[in-house]
Amino acid sequence: MPLVDVIRARVFAAERIHADDTTVPVLAKGKTRVGRLWTYVRDDRPFAGPDPPAAVLFYSRDRGGEHPEQHLAGYVGLMQADAYAGFTKLYEANRKPGPIVEAACWAHARRKFFDLARLSKAPIAAEAVKRIDALFAIEREINGMPPQERLRVRQERSRPLIIELQTWLREQRARLSRNNDTTKAINYSLNRWDAFTRFLDDGRLCLSNNAAERELRAIAVGRRNWTFAGSDNGGRRAAAIYTLIATAKLNDVDPQAWLADVLARLPDHPAKRIHELLPWNWHPQNAAAEAA
Repeated sequence: MPLVDVIRARVFAAERIHADDTTVPVLAKGKTRVGRLWTYVRDDRPFAGPDPPAAVLFYSRDRGGEHPEQHLAGYVGLMQADAYAGFTKLYEANRKPGPIVEAACWAHARRKFFDLARLSKAPIAAEAVKRIDALFAIEREINGMPPQERLRVRQERSRPLIIELQTWLREQRARLSRNNDTTKAINYSLNRWDAFTRFLDDGRLCLSNNAAERELRAIAVGRRNWTFAGSDNGGRRAAAIYTLIATAKLNDVDPQAWLADVLARLPDHPAKRIHELLPWNWHPQNAAAEAA
């Protein structure tokens, strides 16, 4: 689909992307099996980037690491993601055309502590949540600012908190047993500390991977309505439709109105002018005719 192809190219031309995946039931003989939908999001608005946001989705039969490797075969840049092991090869120094730079998600780290604080009333976990929340409070203040300004604030205010947090986490870990659930939550952060703290030195990075997670919530809601994909081809078609809908919504365009207008115009629209129909350039056909 031409529109999907152009959106995909737009996403992977970014300096920084968000990545995540979720399950999708797929019809099999007498049952359903579990496929995956992957999303990659470009959203430069947190650092005042001028380019419009976009999201592209892919379908796969399983969660093998070869799928993101294929999706991202030509991409070199920053990637905000969780600690999924299938991404590991993307970060290797000898990767061609170059390594992707990992930026870990503080929302994931916080969630591990938050669950322990809520369910087990673990005091160390509760304190960890408080300390991480202080970092997010700073991020809310600098959201939408240019990279250099974000970097300046992070160096002045976030870096001291990060240094204190690392020291404190190490101290707490030393007092806990290896198999303690709080120890496991601490190790999740400390074992990936370089990826977690990369935001301190790059104003383009966000503190979390929420941009990708937001796009997957629509799929979770959708599963309640359409239940399952009818086949692998159905999964691929769903990925294409979600790409269009997600990108429209990111640009504050009504997906239904946009798709109804654009799909009617596509057969007669010159291929070299396909960019005119993208959500950030789109003008309804009736409006365009009246303007003319």
